[in-house]
Amino acid sequence: MIGAFKHTARKGLFLFDPETAHGMSIAALKSGLVPTCRISPDPRLVQTVAGLTFENPLGMAAGYDKNAEVPEALLKLGFGFTEIGTVTPKPQSGNPRPRIFRLVDDEGVINRLGFNNEGHDAAFRRLSAIRGQGIIGVNIGANKDSEDRIGDYVAGIRRFYSVARYFTANISSPNTPGLRDLQARESLAALLTAVLAARDEEAARSGRKIPLFLKIAPDLTEDGMDDIAAEALSHGLDGLIVSNTTLARDGLKDQRQAKEAGGLSGKPLFDKSTAVLAKMRKRVGAALPIIGVGGVSSAETALEKIRAGADLVQLYSGMVYEGPGLPGEIVRGLSKLLDREQVSSIRELRDTRADHWATRSVG
Repeated sequence: MIGAFKHTARKGLFLFDPETAHGMSIAALKSGLVPTCRISPDPRLVQTVAGLTFENPLGMAAGYDKNAEVPEALLKLGFGFTEIGTVTPKPQSGNPRPRIFRLVDDEGVINRLGFNNEGHDAAFRRLSAIRGQGIIGVNIGANKDSEDRIGDYVAGIRRFYSVARYFTANISSPNTPGLRDLQARESLAALLTAVLAARDEEAARSGRKIPLFLKIAPDLTEDGMDDIAAEALSHGLDGLIVSNTTLARDGLKDQRQAKEAGGLSGKPLFDKSTAVLAKMRKRVGAALPIIGVGGVSSAETALEKIRAGADLVQLYSGMVYEGPGLPGEIVRGLSKLLDREQVSSIRELRDTRADHWATRSVG
């Protein structure tokens, strides 16, 4: 299926600008035109992370299904979980178009969308109508014009508590001015204190505790990583997602598109994001869950994230180039890799190359 997509469907979709093509893919998933992926269950891929049981460790990252339009359709492609958003309290249009750029020679994407979404109410209404049991996370953010950004994150926890299986606080998008400042230690401490307090209040009311993850940038100094790790551990955070897009442009073939402002994702992000993942694993220890994101495009790259310290992995840009068959191919490929490694659980391979990746420079 991937081969057919590359030679036919991708060629057709790439005639359209990236944002139009994205909308067409959402429409195709809504219509049921995209075939369901049938994967034989493999107990070696089952993972229990932050109290949740995942049928396999592969998830769809936030950014694709911003408005919770197709989470169940995505799960049918073979993903073990999916994450909607980033969603902000009020609807916002984001930055002016064009704002997504394909770097075809690099198999990368640059975006400067700016948290374009329909707001809390629209996403909540759609999620409330879902009756399936799949794991759907909610990625929350702040409005660009917000006078209380921490309050926006708290509002996200309260609004979606009844429908989210986990939350992600996204403080790492480069496309909302000043948002990454929340990664600074004092600001991060204030954010985590407020958001976790809201979560704990909702947990006491509902009798169910929803895990909270923090999504961080790959463009961090060693000191910055130290600070995030310290705050995550001291506040009892449920996990980290490493990482969002990068502002770096090192080694790109497409120098014309590389000049576009925004965050870079896809294959060029793999090494940097995997190194930051391993460095964070070394800092937070073995117990704190980490979801690895950035440049995953095959079973081999997914497993390498796990070897570097990830419990789960996510992708998005890989599907731009490989098509909707990619998640199924990766999950089946992971089973084959476990056959080769002769292990009873993919968990046994976690951290086996963390030392290798943690020594990599990310400057």
